[in-house]
Amino acid sequence: MVTARTPFFYRFLAATGQRGWIALGIFAFITLILLPIGHLWIPLDHPLHVSSYVVTLGGKIMCYAIVAVAMDLIWGFGGILSLGHGLFFALGGYTFGMYLMRGIGRDGVYHSDLPDFMVFLDWKELPWYWQGTDHFFYALLLVLIVPALLAFIFGFFAFRSRIKGVYFSIITQALTFAFMLLFFRNETGFGGNNGFTDFKRILGYPITAPETRVVLFALSAAMLMFTLLLGRYLMASKFGRVLTAIRDSESRVMFLGYNPLWYKLFIWTLSAMLCAVAGALYVPQVGIINPSEMSPANSIEIAIWVAVGGRGTLIGPALGAFIVNLSKSWFTVAFPEYWLFFLGLLFVLVTLFLPQGVVGLWRRIRQRGVS
Repeated sequence: MVTARTPFFYRFLAATGQRGWIALGIFAFITLILLPIGHLWIPLDHPLHVSSYVVTLGGKIMCYAIVAVAMDLIWGFGGILSLGHGLFFALGGYTFGMYLMRGIGRDGVYHSDLPDFMVFLDWKELPWYWQGTDHFFYALLLVLIVPALLAFIFGFFAFRSRIKGVYFSIITQALTFAFMLLFFRNETGFGGNNGFTDFKRILGYPITAPETRVVLFALSAAMLMFTLLLGRYLMASKFGRVLTAIRDSESRVMFLGYNPLWYKLFIWTLSAMLCAVAGALYVPQVGIINPSEMSPANSIEIAIWVAVGGRGTLIGPALGAFIVNLSKSWFTVAFPEYWLFFLGLLFVLVTLFLPQGVVGLWRRIRQRGVS
């Protein structure tokens, strides 16, 4: 029996559950072993061959799933609905995209040391904030620091002012829209409306090579598993219990002597960093990053993934990201003009009939089966 005196490590194992560990092991076996083997070693004409399209699509959706879990940490457990998380995802993509652009070298259209868009705009030298971005580990540092710093500063003033609910959601959406307009401008040095594209190499390896593609896919899978375990670890701890208490009754938590500011600020900043890492993994797999990733509609779609899967469950938002984006991949090919109508209908139906999402539906089915 798990009690408050049970060592935390065992409480963490119990919180994850035997079925959770089995599911995680199956997922790891499929994504880290079976799919790479199917893509690299099974011939193209074999029915078990895994195509480049499947690997790229799977890697992209796993990046989305990381964002959905990150969103669940603040919304499902902290009660903080952000409609601007697409900003942190895009910032992670842009900061790592700077490294990828520097990696093109003189293989660009203009055969210059400057990125092609800078040559086209008649820039003579790199801006100061581009310095050092040709180093891989410095770029990774930027991926973590830039979104974290923005999230910390914004969150500190917002949470200190006790802005919450719909007002917080509107402010985050306005922040994302402001950054999108900023990045659309050519003079900011981020490629304007075209953004970054035409990447050639990553750590010296061709970015379109099957081996590189598989490594990025595997890293996305590993990061998704790490995010789920980190979320479970935090929510099984005292921090997680205080955070959910703040979600349910912030004034009561303050009466008990806790300061909600630092709990909310920590989970908010951590969530932003996870989104940024997902963006950094996303960009080399899809081959492009532009300001449209900061569109407020994208951030709203993230909330839909969480709602469809079931917020406050961790695994639910990841499933929601897979369900919605796989449906999107099919709808945008079969019925491209109806996709947004389907997405809106899906959100309405989930809100009305599945308030706890797909995971909640599955739990109800299991309970009826047991009874």
